[in-house]
Amino acid sequence: MPKMWNVYESFQALLEAGPYHLAFEGFLLVWVIWLLVAAKSRPRPIKLTKKEEEQLLAEWTPEPLLSSAPDPEHPALNTRTVKGKLGHYVDLGSGPLLNLASHDYLRFSEHEGIETAALECLHQYGVGSCGPRGFYGTTEVHLALEQRLAEFFQCESCVLYSYGFSTMASAIPAYAKSGDVIFADEAVSFCIQRGLQASRSRIVYFRHNDSGHLQQLLEQQAIIDSKNPKKANATRRFLVVEGLYMNTGNICRLPELVELRHKYKLRLFIDESCAFGTLGPHGRGALDHFNIPMSEVDLIMGSLEYGGGSTGGFAAGTSFVVEHQRLNGLGYVFSASLPPLLAAAAKQMLEILEAEAKDLVPTLQHRASQLHSGLAVALPAKMCVSGSVISPIKHVAFKPSSGLTVKQQESALHRIVQEVEQRGVAVVVASLLRSKEVCPPPPSIRLVVNVRLTDAEITTAITAVADACAAVIEAEAL
Repeated sequence: MPKMWNVYESFQALLEAGPYHLAFEGFLLVWVIWLLVAAKSRPRPIKLTKKEEEQLLAEWTPEPLLSSAPDPEHPALNTRTVKGKLGHYVDLGSGPLLNLASHDYLRFSEHEGIETAALECLHQYGVGSCGPRGFYGTTEVHLALEQRLAEFFQCESCVLYSYGFSTMASAIPAYAKSGDVIFADEAVSFCIQRGLQASRSRIVYFRHNDSGHLQQLLEQQAIIDSKNPKKANATRRFLVVEGLYMNTGNICRLPELVELRHKYKLRLFIDESCAFGTLGPHGRGALDHFNIPMSEVDLIMGSLEYGGGSTGGFAAGTSFVVEHQRLNGLGYVFSASLPPLLAAAAKQMLEILEAEAKDLVPTLQHRASQLHSGLAVALPAKMCVSGSVISPIKHVAFKPSSGLTVKQQESALHRIVQEVEQRGVAVVVASLLRSKEVCPPPPSIRLVVNVRLTDAEITTAITAVADACAAVIEAEAL
């Protein structure tokens, strides 16, 4: 009788229990049953004899690290070795060649004043800081350069990165996150593409330098947002472009982009790596070129490895925006800081650029125009030169009507480069990771203009490139 009463009391207690308690009890019961079943169904380890183990090891063939053997003729496996100092002329082993391959637009890499500043800093601070900025990697030179860059770009603050590639690849994901939307030009450089990928945002590419196509995409996004206003309020929209595009040599249409930024409430990020020192009366880049105030852009990113003649990168803007990167820019937080001697060189470079920009920039743009107009006339009918006329970056490529495949174009362009070198000029085929690029441009030879080129040297370059193109086309019957 007492036993039956205990069962009755337990049943009554079960009925009086709340739904959460019953659910918890049910979960525990299911879990215990699952453990019992899983223990019985778990496969027992197979015990092999020594002979069976040896037989399996003898039959095992390791998987190759690469799916196929790389092309032995690939340029990456045939590195060009420079002998001596890299400057206006470069020696690749066969004698000095006129250098139209390096992005040293203002030839600051061989400026005596900049070299002196770097050597003085070397004696004081040594070769490198050997640590990230937040862990004993910050010197007075880094802080002075950041302040000087902020003054140069007329903004509140600036943060310095130790590597140009990591600047764009880190600055973009420091702000854009999953759930955001980024509108980007399809011709942006590979480092920007990596930054877009790291952000985990939804990426929408618009046709290169086509603000009309961008507006169509923005209108489509506005329709999507109108269907879900709550989600739209939580979605941030970014616009990422280059002031001067490395892959095409074109200057961006910044005034039109600024108008769209206002109309559609976009956060505008601009990479001034190639425009720095080459555009604008003060050499500040596309903003300076179009006389657009810094307040119209949320973040300026740039590299010091082109017009700056040094190493590293920077991000400039308001103090609120810039300081965020000191904790969230992975390339800033985890990379060893820029060697102080290179920071000192970059600081001295800014002093020279600010004092001489009114002469350097117009001269550079004049030389670029000379090369552009000369190539447009001299190149064979199957080839063309692209890029903005005043841009120091030119791309020589086959016209779409040539009917050649990408592989045939690349092969022909590499032979043209060899022919150009035999004529005394150093140029390169634009290197791309075609399998990883979002929208790779056609294969091309990239020529880089610098401010020290003379009329005679430009004529030599035009003749060398045009004659080499004609010789290869004739020899290969392209």
